Amino acid sequence: METRIREAGELAASYASDPHRPAYHFTPPAAWMNDINGALFWKGRYHIFYQYNPHGAYWHLIQWGHASSTDLVHWVHHPVALKPDADGPDRKGCFSGGALVSKDEVPVLIYYGNPDGLCLARSSDDLLIEWTKDPGNPVIPEPKAGSADFGRYTMHDPCGWLADGQYYAAVNNRDPQGRGDAAFLFKSEDLRTWEYVDLFYRSRRAWTEGGEDCAVPDFFPFGDRHMLLFCSHLQGSQYYIGEVRNELFVPEIHGRMSWEGGHLGGPRTLLDPNGRRVFFDWIRELRGNDRERESGWSGAMTVPRLLSPGPGGQLWIDPVPELEVLRLDARRHESIDVAADSELAVEGIGGDCLELTVEIDPRDAREVGVKVLRSPGGEEETAVSCDVAAGVLRVDVSRSSLDREVRYMRYRSLQPHLPEHEHYVTAQEGPFELAPGEPLVLRIFLDRSILEVYANRRQCVTQRIYPTRTDSMGVSLFARGGAARFISLQTWNLAPTRM
Repeated sequence: METRIREAGELAASYASDPHRPAYHFTPPAAWMNDINGALFWKGRYHIFYQYNPHGAYWHLIQWGHASSTDLVHWVHHPVALKPDADGPDRKGCFSGGALVSKDEVPVLIYYGNPDGLCLARSSDDLLIEWTKDPGNPVIPEPKAGSADFGRYTMHDPCGWLADGQYYAAVNNRDPQGRGDAAFLFKSEDLRTWEYVDLFYRSRRAWTEGGEDCAVPDFFPFGDRHMLLFCSHLQGSQYYIGEVRNELFVPEIHGRMSWEGGHLGGPRTLLDPNGRRVFFDWIRELRGNDRERESGWSGAMTVPRLLSPGPGGQLWIDPVPELEVLRLDARRHESIDVAADSELAVEGIGGDCLELTVEIDPRDAREVGVKVLRSPGGEEETAVSCDVAAGVLRVDVSRSSLDREVRYMRYRSLQPHLPEHEHYVTAQEGPFELAPGEPLVLRIFLDRSILEVYANRRQCVTQRIYPTRTDSMGVSLFARGGAARFISLQTWNLAPTRM
C-alpha cells in the first residue's frame, strides 16, 4: 500500500509540472483515453464513460473508464466500468457505445463487443459502479461470411434509445452499397430480441466526402426536430438535424464541429433534469506517439457544452455556466481602439489557464482577433480571429510552437491526392459570418495545451497547441485591413478542478 501511495504521489507531481496537461479539462488519472461513451444523468450525478487503456498512453485492448460529477466541473474517478472478458464476445475490446434507461428504470450500457457484436450491461447501484453484462451477449451478432445478413449491415459503436415504448439502436458505418456514410437501425421490445429495420438514413454524400463514415452515433430529440451527432474517422465530429418519418431519419441540415487541423473525434451527449442537452467530446493529441507514452497520458475532454436550437435552423453552442465557479482575478477593459494592421499588447493580462470574453466592432477591418500564449517577441503565439471578408472563424497555429515536430495534419481522406509538403495546415477554419452591424463576441477558454473558441453562440473551434517557452503567456489584440474597436475585454484566471 505504501508503494502505491508513493507512486501515486510521484505521478501527481510529474503531471503538475507538465506544461501541456490540462488543469480544468477532464482527463483520466493517467494513460490513454479516446471516445466519450454512454453519458447520462442518474440519481443527481452526471456520468461520463470513455474509451480507456489504463496500462499506458496508447490505444490497446480498450476498456470503459468512468467518472461522475454533481456540477459538470469537478469530477470523481470511478473504477473501470467495462473490461473485456478473455473468453467473451468482447475479448478484443469493449468498444464505443451509448447509454439509456430501460422501461423498468435500469441504466443500460450498449456497446460493440469486439469482435462478436452488440452487447449490453446493466447496473443496479446508485453510483453506477457495478455493471453486469447480459448473459445473452452479443444481443445483435456481427454478421459472418455466409450468413443471411452478411453484406446487409455491419456492427460497430452503437447508440440506443427508448421511444414510444420501443427500443431502438443505431449502429454506425458506411452504406455497403457505396452510397455514403450510414447508420443501420434495429428495434426491440425487450432489449434481447432485435429486428433489423433498414438503413436509418441515406446520406448519398449530400454533405460528406468520399470515405467518410458515421462513427459513434448519438441520436436524440432536438427542439421540434432530431439530431444525429457522429464522428467521421476521416474528418471528425459533425451532425445532422432533420425529421423522423416512419423509422427513417431524413437529414435537412448538416454541420461540422472540427475542420482541417482540428482534433475532435468522439462526441456524446446527455439530457439533464433541466432539459439541457449537454455535449462532451474527445480532444486528440498532437505530440506524437513517443512523447505521449513518455508523458504517461493522452487525451482530454472538452468542457461540457450546451447544444440548443437557434433561429433559422442554427445550432447554438455554449459552455456550461457552471464553469464560472472557476473564475479568479476578474479584469475588464473597455473601448480599446486598434489601428489598421496593428497589434496592441494587453498589459497585466496573461497566463495559460484563462477565460476571455471580448466584444468587437470590426468597423472597416478585414480581420480582427486576439492572440494568446504569446511570447514577448512573438516567436510563439496563437491567433484567434474572425476573417470578416472570408466568413471564417480562424485559429492560426503557424507560430503556436517552436517544436517543429508539432504539425497540424489535413484530413486523411485528402492526403493521397496531395504532395508531402501539402499534408499539413497552419490554421483551423470554421465557417462563420457576421450579419451587417453585428458585433463579434468571442469566448475563449485556454487550458495549457487546449484552446476552445466560441463565437456569437453559433460556432466553436477546438485546438491543441504546445508552446515550448515558459514566457509564452501574453495576450494581445489586433486588426488587419482596417481599424477596429474592442468594445470590451473581460478576463479571468481559471482555477484547476478537483479530479
